[in-house]
Formats: sequence, structure tokens, C-alpha cells
Amino acid sequence: MRPSWLVVALTSIALTLSSTGPAPAGAAEADDPVGVWPLQPEPEVVARFDPPDQPWGEGHRGVDLAGRVGQVVRSALPGRVVFAGRIAGRGVVAVGHGSTRTTYEPVAATVRVGDEVSAGGSIGTLELAGSHCFPRACLHWGWLRGEVYLDPLRLVGAGPVRLLPLWRALPALAVLGATPVDVLAGRRGATGRW
Repeated sequence: MRPSWLVVALTSIALTLSSTGPAPAGAAEADDPVGVWPLQPEPEVVARFDPPDQPWGEGHRGVDLAGRVGQVVRSALPGRVVFAGRIAGRGVVAVGHGSTRTTYEPVAATVRVGDEVSAGGSIGTLELAGSHCFPRACLHWGWLRGEVYLDPLRLVGAGPVRLLPLWRALPALAVLGATPVDVLAGRRGATGRW
């Protein structure tokens, strides 16, 4: 007897459930704060988040957003400025948000360390020197929790697409009185249906 499509599907579900691990770095989480785009209007994403496999490895530890020189740069979340200065000739602003912080570069800061900023509050203007998109101007926007880089696009609902898990249909099996184990063993549920 050949297995039915349901048995094959449930076998796949069972294997998926047994191999499900933690979400990859940068994957969206249900408790992500809701922020605002640091450039208005909503900018083109020129380069997406690509976290390194190792802390010292290659990758893109943020996103690059197309902008124009002199454009106002805004804090994505409310917080306190924890850094405003130059690093390697590039203007950088970092804003702390409790357990996370966002970073913005190249920016001519209009804020100082200790300043409180609101979500959408101005922190500086976009510079050309140090742009990841040179000769175009773009903002490199980062988000960190401790030393772990996160995808800042999660803050504005534009992060990686997450598909519904395969096992979302399992409650339907309970309605039919069957469990995945019943189906895999070829037994019908309590209702006698699949």
C-alpha cells in the first residue's frame, strides 16, 4: 500500500518539528520594538543585513539606506545618545534603547552624549564622506544587542520574510481526533477520519 499524501506531509511535519532550533541571528522576534525609518520619506534599501558567521568575519552589520547629503537623520526608537563623534573620519551617532542600541553613519551630529531623543527625533544630517555607497550618499543603520548585530529593518517591519511554520495545521488533527503519531502509524483518529 502506498502512503497517502497526508502521511507524507505529516512525516515532513514531524521531521521539521524535531529539527526546529533557535531563530537565526537577525530573524524577527514577536517582541521587537516598533520604530520609524531614520530617513524620510521611506528610503530605498541599497544593501541588506548580512551578519558575519564569526564576530571577526565578513558581513554587513546593518543596512544601507539611499539618501542625500544634508538629509535629516532620525532616531529609529526613543532613547539616549550614547555616542556622537567621529570614528576613522566618519561621523557616527549611537542611541541606547535599554538592552539595544542603534547606530547611524556617516552623520554630522546635532545631538550630544546624554541627550534624550524621541522616535523620529533628529540626531543629525547625512554626510557624504564615509558613505558605503560612495559616490552616492547613504546611511549605514545598525542595531545591536550587546555585541550581537541584529537586522534594523525588523524595527520598521521590513526585515526578513518569515513563513508560517509547517506545523500550524496540527490543531486541525486534534479536531479530527488524530495525532501525527496516529497518522504516521496508519491509525485513524478517534472520529475515524483523517
